[in-house]
Amino acid sequence: MKTRFAPDRGLSRRMLVTSFLLGLLYVGFVALLIALTKSAVLAVVIAGGMLFVQYWFSDRIALFAMGGRIVTPEEAPQLHGAIDRLCALADMPKPRVAIADVDLPNAFATGRNPKNAVVCVTTGVMRRLDPDELEGVLSHELSHVAHRDVAVMTIASFLGVLAGLITRFGLYGGLGRNRDQNAALVVLTIVAVSIAVYAISFVLTRALSRYRELAADRAGAMLTGRPSTLASALTKISGDIARIPSRDLRQAQAFNAFFFAPAISGKSVSSLFSTHPSLETRLDRLGTLSRELGEQA
Repeated sequence: MKTRFAPDRGLSRRMLVTSFLLGLLYVGFVALLIALTKSAVLAVVIAGGMLFVQYWFSDRIALFAMGGRIVTPEEAPQLHGAIDRLCALADMPKPRVAIADVDLPNAFATGRNPKNAVVCVTTGVMRRLDPDELEGVLSHELSHVAHRDVAVMTIASFLGVLAGLITRFGLYGGLGRNRDQNAALVVLTIVAVSIAVYAISFVLTRALSRYRELAADRAGAMLTGRPSTLASALTKISGDIARIPSRDLRQAQAFNAFFFAPAISGKSVSSLFSTHPSLETRLDRLGTLSRELGEQA
């Protein structure tokens, strides 16, 4: 799908390389699982079934988890109007529009392809941002849809989810009940490999996530021609998230890789494990872009 969002060859290369490496990791992981469990059919059915569900129903799963619901133009005329204008400007199909009734100020895009995409905003972000700032956030989210990195992130995160589940089942299920030494060794091997696979996929997906956020910032700001409004929205959201109760933030943390701004900042965590670049980095990049475009204050 060709749109007027600025193409990003760096993002395309990173998505291709990440998908390739994770694909190799996935094939090796399933092959080892088959060899150890001696049940090719079961391994393939479980792995394939989970991948199918996560890919095909990713939008419904995300909306359900966040308590989001699809809204009509009559229910949210200003939100639909902003997305209509941006889609016309970008020459792209309009995604479905959803609202999550939570105070956490944020937004995310999901869906397996542009024709099945959903852009969801929270009531918290709509209440806090002015129309221009909200438009900047929506342009950022629409660029994720146009660049197709939402679907890539959905698939990329699958292997880590699968490895994590197998690790839990192994630790709390088979390992505790297996008295047979050979069976216990098989379970231990599967758990060890699952942990390694999870660690590698964790690092790869987060590296891609950080870059795609910078790419969406740039593409979204270039489409509207107003990097300063996106920077203003980012500053507001990041500051207000710090005042949200920690309990609510922890509940939303699973969506960090898809949110406009992380629900919990990574100040105390190495940047290697962060889903987003630092606020300072994003603001610096937007400031540079603003000067390049000659944006008037």
